[in-house]
Amino acid sequence: MQLQHAARVELFVSNAEIIKKSFKWQNVMMHRLAALLYAAENKQADGEAIRQSHELIKQNTKLFSVFRGNSAINIATMLSLTTEQETKLADTLLIYDLMKNIKFRTSDYLVIAAYQIAAHATPDPFEHKVERAKAFYDHMKAQHRFLTGQDDYIFAAMLALSDLDVASGVTRMEQLYAELKPEFSPGNSVQALTQVLVLGDDNPEAGARVLALNEAFRRRDIRMDKMYTLPSLGILSLLPADRDTLVAQVEETYESLRTQKGFGAWSINKQELLLLSSSLVAVQYVEDLRNGVLTTAISTSITNIIIAQQAAMAAAATSAAVVASSSSN
Repeated sequence: MQLQHAARVELFVSNAEIIKKSFKWQNVMMHRLAALLYAAENKQADGEAIRQSHELIKQNTKLFSVFRGNSAINIATMLSLTTEQETKLADTLLIYDLMKNIKFRTSDYLVIAAYQIAAHATPDPFEHKVERAKAFYDHMKAQHRFLTGQDDYIFAAMLALSDLDVASGVTRMEQLYAELKPEFSPGNSVQALTQVLVLGDDNPEAGARVLALNEAFRRRDIRMDKMYTLPSLGILSLLPADRDTLVAQVEETYESLRTQKGFGAWSINKQELLLLSSSLVAVQYVEDLRNGVLTTAISTSITNIIIAQQAAMAAAATSAAVVASSSSN
C-alpha cells in the first residue's frame, strides 16, 4: 500500500474513534461516514467543531424538523468542514423550502440534496438548479415509476448541478440501464449506477468498463455488484487506472481495515466495508489528480460523485443497517 494511502486509511480509522467518542448515541454508520468525510479532506476529525455545527442546526430549526433527524450529524460534519457554516446552513434551509414547494417530499434525502446545491451553486441560480433537479427527477420517474423515489433526490441535485441537458442526460441513463440491468440486480442500484456514470463520463465504453471491472473483482471473490456497492463500482470505473490495480488496492484496503478495532466482522458487514474501502481508494486518486500526478478532465466530477454517494449512504444509514447486514453474504 502506498504511503499516502496508508496514512489516509490510518487517519480514517482514527477519525472513526474520535467521532464515536464524541457522539456515542448516534448510529455507528454515521460515525464512519463522518470519519470518511474528514479523511477525504485529509483532516483529523474535530468533534467539537461538529458539535458546534450541530448546535447551529438546532438553533435554526424547529423541534421536529427533519434537519434534526438522521441526517443531522452528517450535515453538521459537512458544515464543520466549511468556513461559512451560517451562510451554508441558511442557503440549505432556503433551498430545502424551494424544493418542497415544487413537490419534493420531506426526507433525509431531501435535506442532503438541498445541502449539495447550497455547497456547489452560487445563490443567483438556486431556483434554476432546483427546477433542473425536479426536471431530472420527473424524467427519471417517467422512465422508472417504481424504481425512482426519495433516494434519487441526491443524484437529481447532482445532475442539476452538472452541465448535462436534462433530456439527453436521462436518455443516456436509460441506454446504460438497458445495457447493465441484465447483468445486475436490484434495479434501483442499477439506476444509481447509471446516474454515477452519466455524471462522470460520456464515454461510449462506460458500460463495458463497469462490466469488465466487476468481473475483475469477482475473480478475486469480491462482490461489488450488491445493493450498496454497485454505485461505487461505477465510481471506480471512472478512475484513470488499470483494472487489476484498482481491484488490488480495494482488496488491500479492505484487508487492512478488517484488522482494525471497530472494523472486524462483528462490527461492520462486508458490503459497508467494501464501500468504505473503495471510497478511500477513489479519494486517493482524486487527490493525485488535483496534485497533477495524473490528469483527467473528469476529476472534478469524480470528487462530486464521491461526496454524493457518501451523502446518500448517510441518508440511508439508519434504515439500511439491518438490510445491509442481511445482504452482506
